Amino acid sequence: MTWATGHTAAATGAGSAPGGDPLPDRVDVVVIGAGHNGLTCAAYLARAGLEVAVLEAADQVGGDTRTEQLTLPGFAHDTCASAHVLIQSNPMIRDDELGLLSTYGLRYLYTDPAVVLPQPDGEPLVVHRDLAATADAIARFSSRDAAEFTAMIKEWHDGLAAVHGRWASHLPLGDSEAAGRYRALRRLSAWEVVHRRFTHPVVRSFVLWMAMATIQDPRRPGTGFLPSSLTAGRLAFGWTTPVGGSQALPDALTALIRAHGGAVVCGAHVERVEVAGGRAAAVRTADGRRGRARRAVVSSAHLARLADMLEGCPTPPDLADARRRWRPGLSVFAVHAALRADLSYRSSTGPLRSPAAGFGSTAGVVRQIDAHHRGEPDATDPWLLVVGQTAVDPGRAPDGHATFKILTIAPYTLRDGRDWADVKGRFAEALVDLVRARVDGLAAGDILALRAESPVDVAARNPHNLGGSCHGGEFLTPDGGVIPGWPTYTTSVPGLYLTGATTHPGGSVSGRPGRNAARAVLTDLGLDPATVMGPT
Repeated sequence: MTWATGHTAAATGAGSAPGGDPLPDRVDVVVIGAGHNGLTCAAYLARAGLEVAVLEAADQVGGDTRTEQLTLPGFAHDTCASAHVLIQSNPMIRDDELGLLSTYGLRYLYTDPAVVLPQPDGEPLVVHRDLAATADAIARFSSRDAAEFTAMIKEWHDGLAAVHGRWASHLPLGDSEAAGRYRALRRLSAWEVVHRRFTHPVVRSFVLWMAMATIQDPRRPGTGFLPSSLTAGRLAFGWTTPVGGSQALPDALTALIRAHGGAVVCGAHVERVEVAGGRAAAVRTADGRRGRARRAVVSSAHLARLADMLEGCPTPPDLADARRRWRPGLSVFAVHAALRADLSYRSSTGPLRSPAAGFGSTAGVVRQIDAHHRGEPDATDPWLLVVGQTAVDPGRAPDGHATFKILTIAPYTLRDGRDWADVKGRFAEALVDLVRARVDGLAAGDILALRAESPVDVAARNPHNLGGSCHGGEFLTPDGGVIPGWPTYTTSVPGLYLTGATTHPGGSVSGRPGRNAARAVLTDLGLDPATVMGPT
């Protein structure tokens, strides 16, 4: 087995050309950051007729939706995000508002099974793209819980999903009966919902594992909608896989922006936002280049850093407040591997192939999160996401081989003072051992190369992954609560707008911060958002 230490960019796609377009001297809107939300915002603005330029610090677009050769040549790994489930309910994809599917080559695979949850002593719990089939799988463990699961999903589709869509779009929820039920659900924690509704330990562990997909502590109030919303998404769309890798989304957005006269400039690290005449007027890069904005600057820079980037005005109190309230939340640890072939999951009907699998009991996840807060990595019974997307998208690896990833949580700083560089290999091996015990195809001889990335490595990969968080972290609210994204896209600086994973509704591949920010910009500029997007 080879331990991989370097990485190279994927050799295809619009984002692979270092430098990209030249930096225009002046445009209508400058967008800082070419993650999928910055590009989404820019795409809507370009479609609305504005001249846009997107400035990206890295040599490739995508942010946390990049695909790179992390282990061996020809093996295309999603460096962070892998499933594109949440974005499927965004009208950008659901209604193909931008033509990404019909015109710019973006393709998604909707898988069945959606996910497999191997059990230590028996049959796996298989989640299908079908409510009845998944309920039947749950009934093997508890018929009561199967009925309760069916009721939970039907309740979600009976009004709650529509209200949630308005919440995700940053629109008023209204005062309907469904809105009342939705608000009540949000006041709960995912932990409360799971333990009130379900009784069997396997079923509780399954629903809690689903609720952890956005990397939030499920015991926190405000997470009560996650068991319903995230599980319903898997039932509807499976493990939604972009053909060719996560990079396909930012590449399609980049192609759209360029087709509408916009520029996407890589290798352009924005250090300063210049405020002149009382409004955001320009940005300046680390190498001294300057891009002027006639009408707006949209920033997907991390909100813990944006206040320090402004020049020409006192520190705005709202941005200083965002900086003070932000914290990283749960940081992540990843293991990437090149395999001889895809994993198979054991069942009485024969080997199962799935692009995703879940590990971790309710007790084990709580133990892991508590250890995380103490600064201790835990590999006894942790929350694990196992991804093998060559199972449905074989073109990501050569000669019938496979890509493989484990994602879990681990503290950014170790309590005992050790350096992650010295211990990440052993922690990665412990995680691989956990998975190996329940799957076939992960023997030592099956692993061609392996790369471990600690939270420190994750943070170094992308400046938005501050503190090792790849989901934007979270913000403390004045009443002592926690929210995953800053609740506004405007700032006290005229002409300066916000997008990215640190804005509502937070991280994951949803495209909502980008689309919502575009609506805010268009509205303020007196342009009708309805020309490029629907009402929700």
